[in-house]
Amino acid sequence: MQTNENKTLNTDSSTVAVETTSKPLPFKAPSFIHSGIGGAAAGKKNRTWKNLKQILASERTLPWQVDDPNYFSIDAPPSFKPHKKYSDISGLPANYTDPQSKLRFSTTEEFAYIRMLPSDVVMGYLTLRKATNVVP
Repeated sequence: MQTNENKTLNTDSSTVAVETTSKPLPFKAPSFIHSGIGGAAAGKKNRTWKNLKQILASERTLPWQVDDPNYFSIDAPPSFKPHKKYSDISGLPANYTDPQSKLRFSTTEEFAYIRMLPSDVVMGYLTLRKATNVVP
């Protein structure tokens, strides 16, 4: 091995020549042709935009059956996640519930405000939330 100040030259004769043939990658189909040849914006030239009226008109012309699913008829199973609880006063996510009035709150200021509310206002908040189990 001969060494120079900036270069290292290997004179070992046992080095094997490396083949530079490229074999096709196993995950890429050999018949694949990229549609956007010529740059990133080349594939966007033929795109035509439709507004909402045009989309709805084209959907009305499709042969829909009465029992075909749509966004209003799909029945989803109930969620496994628990429902989020929001404050009855501010609408922020609530981590706490007042044990006396059963109103939900998120800050200490809301708790102090809830304790000053008359009972008819508390009942109004609970009916807005549709909480029927009201304890007087």
